[in-house]
Amino acid sequence: MAPDDRSSTGEPDEPGAAGGPAPDGSGALPPTAFTVDLGAHEMLRRAHVLDALGADWDPLAALRGEEAAYALLYSGLDAGQQRVYDELVAAGVLPRAGGGSAAA
Repeated sequence: MAPDDRSSTGEPDEPGAAGGPAPDGSGALPPTAFTVDLGAHEMLRRAHVLDALGADWDPLAALRGEEAAYALLYSGLDAGQQRVYDELVAAGVLPRAGGGSAAA
């Protein structure tokens, strides 16, 4: 018996008959469809974020703090810096100061 005698090993005689390469000769396997539900993972991620923030986290206080930091960042500009800042605000690159992004 020759080592490449496939009839005795149960292997198919045709190379493409066992779900191997695509019959078009490209050598690529046919695509396999699968579905991944990320909804459950997203809910778990959100639960971990809220757990890490803790029960005493106040989103309104955090927004007020961000607004105060933003005001402090752009306070005390000299004339040249103020001109550049105004140009960036007019171009929509920076948000307008006091644009209502934080609760009053």
